[in-house]
Amino acid sequence: MLATLPLFQSIALSLRGISSHPERLRLRSHARGAMLGLALGDALGATVEFMTPREIRSQYGRHDRIRGGGWLRLAPGQVTDDTTMAFALAEAWLTHHHAPSAEDYARAFDAWMRAKPVDIGHTVRRGIARFRNTGLACTPYSEDAGNGATMRCAPTAIALLGAPADTVGRATLAQARVTHHNILTDAATLAVVNMVQAGIVGKAGGGGLRAVMAQANLLVREFPLFQFRTHPAENPSGYIVDSMRVVLRGIAFNDNFESALVHVVNCGGDADTTGAIAGMVMGALVGEAGLPERWLRELESSTLRRCNDYADALIERSPAWQAC
Repeated sequence: MLATLPLFQSIALSLRGISSHPERLRLRSHARGAMLGLALGDALGATVEFMTPREIRSQYGRHDRIRGGGWLRLAPGQVTDDTTMAFALAEAWLTHHHAPSAEDYARAFDAWMRAKPVDIGHTVRRGIARFRNTGLACTPYSEDAGNGATMRCAPTAIALLGAPADTVGRATLAQARVTHHNILTDAATLAVVNMVQAGIVGKAGGGGLRAVMAQANLLVREFPLFQFRTHPAENPSGYIVDSMRVVLRGIAFNDNFESALVHVVNCGGDADTTGAIAGMVMGALVGEAGLPERWLRELESSTLRRCNDYADALIERSPAWQAC
């Protein structure tokens, strides 16, 4: 299937300049930024999930606080399936010496669903149920181009930082297709993994904001449906094209983590997921120190701790870390 996504085969991040222990500290900070950013975006967006921009303005003015509530009636700082599925994916990576198989991902997601998460999408539920019933860890191709595979992909980006592009691609699609199998979902998930990696390595490694946006532009060039500069989207559904238009506009037209996340979640719709995707990319760019302290204070302490622990363990097994 990678042959149908040629733009992603040639993308490989340079490790030039990554050769010192201080650089390891920087990599850890930016890996933490990706995981914490995901959780912050999820917690911020969950409050206004399924609301329209007009409803958000009417109730909150501009929603910029982690306050809980929403249709799930969450406690302040509580996260949803976006973050907890990412934790399940991280567990799959950390319980195997080598890269997990598709079946390893499926078993991790199955254990996550058995733990009765606060929310679960229909496509995700259907894919995991199929694995339970058949043992097959790749769902059939579908026209359902949902965003559930993309929202959870940060652990793959961190664990495979510095790996060859084809290795990153295979692992990305293997986890995605346990529940989602559509060329648009594949492309978006690969793009977001590459964006997170570009953010973590920074300019010294050939990444940074310019490289992040280069990935966005490659996605649009290959799949024009994702055009975000001339096709804004508000009140996005779970359709990956709508989600990515909102996320990419938030990243392109804002100059810091907080403004990007506030922009994204105030578009409403599937705001916990668009918040999570934007959060992992922006968090990778700015690192742990660039995240709003007041939001970190509001995040559930157990979630904050797990984000940091998973980020540390994942980055330490990455090729980029070993190259330091």
